[in-house]
Amino acid sequence: MEGNLLNWIIFLPTIAAVLCLIVPSNRAVKVIAILASGVTLALSLGLFPHFAWWGQDAAGIFGGAYGQKLYEVTKFTWITLGEGDNATPIQYYVGVDGLSFPLVILTTVISFLAALASWNIEHWKVNHGVRGYFCLFLLLETGMLGVFCALDFFLFYIFWEVMLLPMYFLIGVWGGPRKEYAAIKFFIYTLVGSVLMLVALLAFYFYAPVGHRTFDLLKMATDPEIQQAFGSATFLGWRFAPFMFILLYVGFAIKIPVFPFHTWLPDAHVEAPTPISMILAGVLLKMGAYGLLRISYPVLPMVGPEAAWPLAVLGLINIIYGALCAMAQTDFKRLVAYSSISHMGYVLLGIAIMTPAGLQGAMFQVIAHGISSPMCFFLVGVIYDRAHHRDINRFGGLWLTMPVYGSLATVGFFASLGLPGLCGFIGEFWVLIATFSANFAWAKPAAVLAATGVILTAGYILWMIQRVYLGKQREEYKGFPEVSFREVAILVPLAVLALVLGILPEQSLFRFMNGTLNQITDLCARHGDMLTAAVGTFARP
Repeated sequence: MEGNLLNWIIFLPTIAAVLCLIVPSNRAVKVIAILASGVTLALSLGLFPHFAWWGQDAAGIFGGAYGQKLYEVTKFTWITLGEGDNATPIQYYVGVDGLSFPLVILTTVISFLAALASWNIEHWKVNHGVRGYFCLFLLLETGMLGVFCALDFFLFYIFWEVMLLPMYFLIGVWGGPRKEYAAIKFFIYTLVGSVLMLVALLAFYFYAPVGHRTFDLLKMATDPEIQQAFGSATFLGWRFAPFMFILLYVGFAIKIPVFPFHTWLPDAHVEAPTPISMILAGVLLKMGAYGLLRISYPVLPMVGPEAAWPLAVLGLINIIYGALCAMAQTDFKRLVAYSSISHMGYVLLGIAIMTPAGLQGAMFQVIAHGISSPMCFFLVGVIYDRAHHRDINRFGGLWLTMPVYGSLATVGFFASLGLPGLCGFIGEFWVLIATFSANFAWAKPAAVLAATGVILTAGYILWMIQRVYLGKQREEYKGFPEVSFREVAILVPLAVLALVLGILPEQSLFRFMNGTLNQITDLCARHGDMLTAAVGTFARP
């Protein structure tokens, strides 16, 4: 299925970034950026008819083999490597399926709301221009959308790198007192992951049989000749498939982030301006999980069973360690940052067990966290704009001072807590059920340990709400103004989405993505003989 809608969605923010360099006033720059993000959101909603639960076309997304149900595809040769019969095309190849579609919608929603949150940039007490900020912001949106739509590994890598530099400057120029440290730390971690990913990209090309070399991610996952070559080859004395899986895993784990590659995240969140924290939590962390499901498992399915237990262990560490760290924080924003580490542990655990229910729970948690976490960061930003500090112990009684803000904050933080009826509950519950029923000897103890994370999360969220929003009203905060219309316009859509996903998970999300997720698990299951032969795959031959 072909069309230009997806190309407009990806590159409209870039066109708007160029316009921002031309228009004369800061106000015009802000208007263009917000309009461009809004139009991009509206265009992304045009993808819904392909995945909705009505119509004959939509009914087909639940069947077929991996890669056969793509929509809004654009595919043409961009660069040709080699000559004659050995020529290999690098393609501009974009499209959406049930895996990428929810993430495209999430990206456009969070980008639009973050653009609205950036309206008062002049009040951030930075001596840098509005024009540069919004140009980088819009380029970042193009990079994020490109990552979720690219189906050629080379193109995926280009968009991945396009996303890196704008985020570096947005933190390093417009961030807090330690912005340079946080930006450089983010850049170094992400660049290391990118280098490892580049090694895997080149290895996939050179280790594929001559005549089958490609950067097409779908072809690499479904071509028997390529799969056979990857399953039997060695790389520097190690088995090729697990070595490449490790390289890709590190690159994607840095983004999730997974222990011990997580230390850049709290610093980046604390120093980043509020709108950039919203994008960082709502979208960038999701790229790691998407990379595992789009590249690592489909292209290297023979590694899945052997990788299950170490990845599950790391997911459990994330869940418990992140929750304990969050409980120890007195900085409001750092608490939310560590909670992200904990919540993303459920994503890794669900992916590791590689069952349909596990992938469904992991992807639901990806989207749910992409809604609740930006809402929580914006709630922190609202109160920081008034109090000019984030010390939890200095707050108290804010619900009495700002009742509308307090009510919206309750929805946001209870969604993060995982209260039934809100978005955070479904994904975590699905992952716990899938882990408990998985066919691994360690699965039931892992599910029990993961469930303790739910208790710890309830502990630090409720304790935070008690210290910040409840109790006696403090004199120094009595004059705080209630949330503005613009702030309500940012918080209410996130609150509504948290409710809709929590009450109608099947209609709002599962129906869109389950078809492709089932295709991925079926793809891995078809390599049963290779999976059996992969015992000891992490050992030297």
